[in-house]
Order: sequence, then structure tokens, then C-alpha cells
Amino acid sequence: MSEPKRSVTESPVRVEVGEIRLEGNLALPADPAGIVLFAHGSGSGRHSPRNRLVAERLRAAGLGTLLIDLLTEAEEEIDLRTRHLRFDIGLLARRLVGAIEWLAAHPPTAGLRVGLFGASTGAGAALVAAARQPGKVAAVVSRGGRPDLAGETLATVLCPTLLIVGGDDGAVIDLNAAALELLVAPVKELVIVPGAGHLFEEPGKLEKVARLAADWFTRYLGAGNDTYAG
Repeated sequence: MSEPKRSVTESPVRVEVGEIRLEGNLALPADPAGIVLFAHGSGSGRHSPRNRLVAERLRAAGLGTLLIDLLTEAEEEIDLRTRHLRFDIGLLARRLVGAIEWLAAHPPTAGLRVGLFGASTGAGAALVAAARQPGKVAAVVSRGGRPDLAGETLATVLCPTLLIVGGDDGAVIDLNAAALELLVAPVKELVIVPGAGHLFEEPGKLEKVARLAADWFTRYLGAGNDTYAG
């Protein structure tokens, strides 16, 4: 018997990070157990169908979601030509930190434990942001990510971290395995999804990612969890 569908309040938001305004979409079920901020990957944004599917599953599990564009429209136009801003981990991490601070100050989300869901290059930025906000980020999940791009910062990430990689994504598996060794988080795990490619486009594979992410965030963002106190 399927669970009843949760009522969700969804609204467009503008997240101010210094002088920059980032467009986003905030969705909150009633009495959310936590909030998950999405760090999109190479050339992707808040309209990514893959991340929207994962976000929907997280909301069904009782978690709020914030999907934002980490680049402005002008920056996205530049990046389409140069493809360099999507690899500017420092820039993306600063934007994520600003969004985390916005969530802490925004009345509907103030007080909620924050999780970060990173894809591709966004995973590296998510881990850097988690290291910079140790008292505010309670968990990180990476989907087909590049955690290696966090570099030496991996040695300062303390929150529970889950790395999810497709079984057919050979080079990225190796990068994630190496990053896992460098992570000092007391709770960390690498899950390889058999038969999945980099984008998890194969039937049922993205749903598997969503279930893994929902389980991880529910476990570590839930009230009373003391695995990582911040």
C-alpha cells in the first residue's frame, strides 16, 4: 500500500549572495525533517530533470529542497562558450555557502538541518562548502560527482558523506574511490550502482540514486541525530 502523497509548498526564490542574486526554487513539505540544497554540475541548473526527480523523492520522504542556479544568466552565457566557470570550485562553493546562510536566515527554513546534494562538479563544491560550514551542514550526497575537485579540503570534511557512482562510469569510480580514502569523515560510503552510466539514464537507476539519497538524508538530518553534531 503506497504512502499518502505529502502536501508541498513550492515557490520561486532569489538567494542573495553578496551582490549576486541567484534564482531558485524552494519546496517544503509540512513539518520538514531537514532541507537539502542542490549543487548542480557541469552546465546544469535548477531545471535539471535528473535533480528535479531526486528532489521530488526527497520531498516525498519529508525533506525540503532548494534548487538554485549557482551561476547568473550572464555567467551561464559565458560558461557555455568557455566551459570554465563550472569548474571554478571556489566560486561555486562560495555561492553554496551563501545559500546555506540564506537558509539559516529565511524564516521557513531557519533551524532546519542542511544537507547538500552535489552532481558532477557540484559535488566538489558541495564538499568544500561542507568543510567551510561545519556547524551547518549535516550530510552530503554526491551523484556521479567529482569529489576529487575538492582537493585538500577532503581532509577537513567531517559530516556523513555518501558517494554514488554508476557501475559503468569507470574513470569516475576511480576518482571517487581515491576521494573516499582522503575523506576524514567518520561516516563515509561509496555505493556503485550496477549497470548505470554517468547520468544514470538507464531504467530505474536514477530512482535507485533517489532512494539512497533519501535514506541518507533522512538518517542524518533527522531530529535527535547525534552522529554529527556540527
